[in-house]
Amino acid sequence: MNANNPVTAVIVGGGHRSITYSRLSETNPDMLKIVGVADPDENRRKSIAERFSISPENCFENAEELAKAPKFADAVINGTLDHIHVSTTLPLLKAGYDILLEKPFAVTEEEARLLTETANRYGRKIMVCFVLRYAPFYQKIKSLISGGEIGDILTIQTNEYVSYHHMSTSHVRGKWNNSDRCHSSMLLAKCCHDIDIMTWLMGSDKPVFVSSFGCNKQFVPENAPENSGTRCVVDCPLVDSCLYSAKRIYLDHPDRWSFYVWDRLENKENPTIEDKLELLKTSPYGVCAFKSDNNVVDHQTVHVSFQSGAAGVHTMVGGASSGRRTIHIVGTKGEIYGECESGKLTLSKIDPSPEKEHSDTIIDLSAGNDSHGGGDMELVKDFIKYVRNEKTTPSCTDINDSLAGHLVVFLADKSRENGGIPQRVIL
Repeated sequence: MNANNPVTAVIVGGGHRSITYSRLSETNPDMLKIVGVADPDENRRKSIAERFSISPENCFENAEELAKAPKFADAVINGTLDHIHVSTTLPLLKAGYDILLEKPFAVTEEEARLLTETANRYGRKIMVCFVLRYAPFYQKIKSLISGGEIGDILTIQTNEYVSYHHMSTSHVRGKWNNSDRCHSSMLLAKCCHDIDIMTWLMGSDKPVFVSSFGCNKQFVPENAPENSGTRCVVDCPLVDSCLYSAKRIYLDHPDRWSFYVWDRLENKENPTIEDKLELLKTSPYGVCAFKSDNNVVDHQTVHVSFQSGAAGVHTMVGGASSGRRTIHIVGTKGEIYGECESGKLTLSKIDPSPEKEHSDTIIDLSAGNDSHGGGDMELVKDFIKYVRNEKTTPSCTDINDSLAGHLVVFLADKSRENGGIPQRVIL
């Protein structure tokens, strides 16, 4: 591959994340060029082809069709639904493509091991989109740990607070609200980022045991407000007062979750509020949040024991007033704690001098202007280096490196389903 030429890529599954990653071809055409698309939706396929000037012969309905055609690109950006990540990637590996694969890369332990083994057997590269590794906030924490600033890690605690409107959109009413349909648990769909961060920061200290507890406590029929209806804008007298009113969350904020809530209107030019109101009368996003068919947890804790004896804890809470991620790591020489969204962290080091107990350094990092702390485009740039066999950053998420975090998630859910019984991690 000529390093002076852009890496060529095919979009497989033209959803929000695939398009986000593909934007690098518009801002940095010397690095990436989109030359093909595979998506079963004809309108979406045409829209992507027009946007990236893709020739008709390079447009396909699915990954299988693409894999059967002669190879015409270096890589694939796979942004399909979680439960078909493996089935769409396997034929593309055999066809010779390297893959940028959206997280989670599999929805079962068996699938995860199969995909990892297949990539290694064919000598193909899969980079998993654990984009939080590329946020300056987490990169700085990794650098401080690698530099020995806090000594050996004793405990690592991560927390994700999922905002009430995000919880409503994705996990109560939306695509990831029912594991029977999306084939993904709440922990896998939302927090595999956080578990990956934990195992990445722990480095060579691998997880050995996992236990977990959690349930759906809030979004159940018995918690529905008195006299509430079944659809917010159809039959509910509380449409203007309920915290989870679809009118208040979506119509009053029509652009906040537009790529999910208004997906059926994406082919209509300049849809009006009236169009959106009509859609809410029939779409899943208009169902009462307490009377949906969701079956995923709204809170969960994960406890991890590492080889060294260090302990890790992750807590997920769905329905918080604001979405944010926090972290607190305690080492033998000091601590690191902070919040990703603000980009602020504190390095607190033990200081036994007479005047002090500890010395603190506050580090203020720009959080960037994307939803993952500034990491989206940096991830794609690292993927370009990965495909070109150039030196990548410490954040590079090779599938072999990503396996440990996935196994922790799968075993945590197994533990939760079995009353918190600890599960052994076998890498």
